Amino acid sequence: MHHIALIGAGPSGLAGARALSRAGIPFDGFEAGPDVGGLWNIDNPRSTMYESAHLISSRTTTEFAEFPMAGAADYPSHRELLEYFRAYADAYGLRERFRFQTRVTDVSPLPAPDRGAAPGAPRWRVTAVTADGETVTGDYSGVILANGTLAEPNVPGFAGEFTGEIMHTSAYKSAKTFDGRRVLIIGAGNSGCDIAVDAVHHAASVDLSVRRGYYFVPRYLFGRPSDTLNQGRPLPARIKQFIDTRVLKAFTGDPVRFGFPKPDYRIYESHPIVNTMVLNHLGQGDLRVVPDIDRFDGGTVHFADGSSGDYDLVVLATGYRLDYPFVERAHLNWEGASPSLFMNVFPPSFNGLFVLGMIEASGIGWQGRYEQAELIAAYLAAADDAPEAAARFRRRADAPWPDLTGGYDYLGFDRMSYYVNKDAYRRTVKRLLGTLPPTTERGPLLPSGPVAANATTTATDPTIQTESGTA
Repeated sequence: MHHIALIGAGPSGLAGARALSRAGIPFDGFEAGPDVGGLWNIDNPRSTMYESAHLISSRTTTEFAEFPMAGAADYPSHRELLEYFRAYADAYGLRERFRFQTRVTDVSPLPAPDRGAAPGAPRWRVTAVTADGETVTGDYSGVILANGTLAEPNVPGFAGEFTGEIMHTSAYKSAKTFDGRRVLIIGAGNSGCDIAVDAVHHAASVDLSVRRGYYFVPRYLFGRPSDTLNQGRPLPARIKQFIDTRVLKAFTGDPVRFGFPKPDYRIYESHPIVNTMVLNHLGQGDLRVVPDIDRFDGGTVHFADGSSGDYDLVVLATGYRLDYPFVERAHLNWEGASPSLFMNVFPPSFNGLFVLGMIEASGIGWQGRYEQAELIAAYLAAADDAPEAAARFRRRADAPWPDLTGGYDYLGFDRMSYYVNKDAYRRTVKRLLGTLPPTTERGPLLPSGPVAANATTTATDPTIQTESGTA
């Protein structure tokens, strides 16, 4: 039987833990932080959360289907979401499956199993370091990487040198940071616009540097959360783009009048900005839009149109890059900005690595990640119990891969390299699940005590190797 290492206890990691548990597949969880929640746990050292952060998708389109969120807030805060993840973990006995404050440092392949070896033969060695500095290792037949996509800052280079403070949004926590300061925010994605709205109440001045146009979606349309509209059969891409562009113009007007460039792409070909308060503040003169950066010169920033401004603080709202630092990129079939994976999950070699949560899509929610986890669990169960079905599944990766765009022509940016259309993706996952035997026939994996396992041993005698011996 397979014995899996699961890295990360954020939303994707919890989805993986739940799916593996339901499928009866033994696993050991590793989490670098002190508790579940991932980036939503603001006390997690790797968290990029800030005090004012809320969901930008609504509660009912984001929650796990089997575990509705308590409370009535349509767009809950990060504090409410952390409590939600804790409650989810406790409800299904997931917390005790993880070693917390245990950071994975290396995932390396073991010598190839002999021909004819059981499907669950160890293929990967996982090395981790505990909070006490102890090194632990375990051998596993598979490793699920669920450590998230929004932890490693993307920090671009700029000509010249800035003598004030430069901060990436990943380090931002509180609006007090802006008190009395002249602030320039570079980038107007969702985080950049959120932080700009925070800053106008504290800073001496706030400018927002942009190089392209955006579509701004109100959180409410017709008295309802905007992402709860059109939840039935999806419209064809061009029709939805035609309708929604006109609806937005009716509700928010044309952002060009506030200084934004006109978008050179259609709506939904890049992630929209779910924040219209920034437009309100622009209209009130609380902040202004400035062009792209040309160069830094001491405390002065020169812009592409020849204008300039003096600042005390530059905030880089320049996004994040994918980072799986503990495993060699070749094992993930990395191409360009991201791994090239069947269904954004499976390396084409089916080498025992799986990536969970490497999808971005408007409205896919945590249920979409759970369905990913179900597909992984179903494949692993088939490899144990129905090897012919597992082999047929692998052969699908040799054929042309499914089109997951839903007819949208996504921009060719690095951060869009793993973007999918939620309807196309979830429909394809459901179809692929139908090709594998149902995992419910295996029976659930009952919760056990704190994880301390090495998959080279039997599931009934788990051990983990430490520097000082066997624990």
